[in-house]
Amino acid sequence: MTIALENVNRVVAGETHIADMTVSFAPGSVNVLLGPTMAGKTTLLRLLAGLDRPTSGRVVENGVDVTGRSVRKRNLAMVYQQFINYPSFTVFENIASPLRRAGMGRDEIDEKVRQAALTLHIDELLDRLPDQLSGGQQQRTALARALVKDADLLLLDEPLVNLDYKLREELREELREIFRARRSIVVYATTEPVEALLIGGTTVVLDQGRALQVGPTTAVYHHPDTLRVGEIFSDPPMNEIEGTVADETADLGGGLRAPMRGHLRPLAGGRYRFGVRANHLFAHRQGPEDIEFTAPVELAEISGSETFIHVALGTASWVVQEEGVFPARLGQELRLYLDPRNLFVFALDGRLVAAPARRPAPANLAPAAAR
Repeated sequence: MTIALENVNRVVAGETHIADMTVSFAPGSVNVLLGPTMAGKTTLLRLLAGLDRPTSGRVVENGVDVTGRSVRKRNLAMVYQQFINYPSFTVFENIASPLRRAGMGRDEIDEKVRQAALTLHIDELLDRLPDQLSGGQQQRTALARALVKDADLLLLDEPLVNLDYKLREELREELREIFRARRSIVVYATTEPVEALLIGGTTVVLDQGRALQVGPTTAVYHHPDTLRVGEIFSDPPMNEIEGTVADETADLGGGLRAPMRGHLRPLAGGRYRFGVRANHLFAHRQGPEDIEFTAPVELAEISGSETFIHVALGTASWVVQEEGVFPARLGQELRLYLDPRNLFVFALDGRLVAAPARRPAPANLAPAAAR
């Protein structure tokens, strides 16, 4: 099965939700829709499902226009943010419900339900009702109900967003393996770059209803076509600052000057926007290529496993990601280190001019998929 949106627009009450969208999904592919809130992710999923109709353009499935076809006549399954289960049904009956509607035999239903439950580690909960389950167990039930249908198209709208951190981490790993073992087209919406990297496959970066970039997930991460893509595909958003290239040096202001080596060497003189991810800034020297600069601390956010230190660099505010609890006082002049090989360079209009070569990720980058 293949499915595509061709020149699709979706306008509601004069507000554009999807703008001139052309994107296709290959058979058996895993696809991530990555974008901030209100980027158009849910609308795109609903258009693919047939729950909404485009204002213009069409949805094409296996070369056939299915724009007006009812969702009931299409072989798809969808999982939402909320734990949507039938409250009076047991876990078994919740999972079995799409199979019963399809008229499948009792023995086959029993086999498929138990296999789906085993895959999602809820096989010991089949006799319970939803109100007897934790949030993670309820979402596993909803996922099992979608997976058991063995649909051609599996749509997931931020299915882990309402779970706690530990459960999200656990399910992300499991889902990646489940997706790889299926023949369905998987389209997975998320606001989280780490989740996109862990899911892998192909990523569509969305913003304000537009597809900014489409490509293999790690390729988009390492080579964002624009500064806006770099901001979206970084958590926290990519640090940026305007600087000047002259006399074999990139002057980024705030005392930060980088020599024109490696991927920076070909840059012509002039003004550019420079970007660096928070996990590529350090409060300790990492290697011989590092350049040192100081910046006053504006804020320190301690999450437990890491600390996000906000500093002022010239007129810009940058975020430094440090592992563990890092002591940083408000107003403190913090000594920081940056390897110029990690700098992205964009034209003033936001187009990518130069990207770092792929190298092993620093220790404070969590997702192994990005390395």
